[in-house]
Amino acid sequence: MTKARKPGFSDCNNATLRRAARSLGRFYDDALAPSGLKSTQFGLIFQIHVSDEPAMGTIAEALIMDLSALGHTLKPLIRDGYVETFPDKDDRRVKRVRLTPQGDVKLDEALKLWSVAQRQFEEKVGAEQAAKLRAALDVVADLDLEMPAAASSN
Repeated sequence: MTKARKPGFSDCNNATLRRAARSLGRFYDDALAPSGLKSTQFGLIFQIHVSDEPAMGTIAEALIMDLSALGHTLKPLIRDGYVETFPDKDDRRVKRVRLTPQGDVKLDEALKLWSVAQRQFEEKVGAEQAAKLRAALDVVADLDLEMPAAASSN
């Protein structure tokens, strides 16, 4: 006898995590919409802000993105004048990123909207439960989940 399940429920960790991520992403996208930023763009400009002119590789690593995905997400931020890239002073092959003054203004605007969404989420879930969720997801993000060579060849 099987238990009744909610539509879309899965025993697959990946499917369940992606479902939750899409739901939460939509919530934050809606909250940030007045700023003109998507939650992914907000996360990126915030990471740039806290990282002191980081190299693109450093940002990609911090956000667990490949460089091409990072470049794709950066393009509209560069086009809109919020972010600029520049060569590293010691190694011109390394591209660094910083917020422009316009980017600082946009970040401040978006932070106010994000704070409202953050409070709403924590009111629904509970601040302690939200902190536990973030901690658990950080553990998942930091796992070394590469398949051993022997397992992937079967």
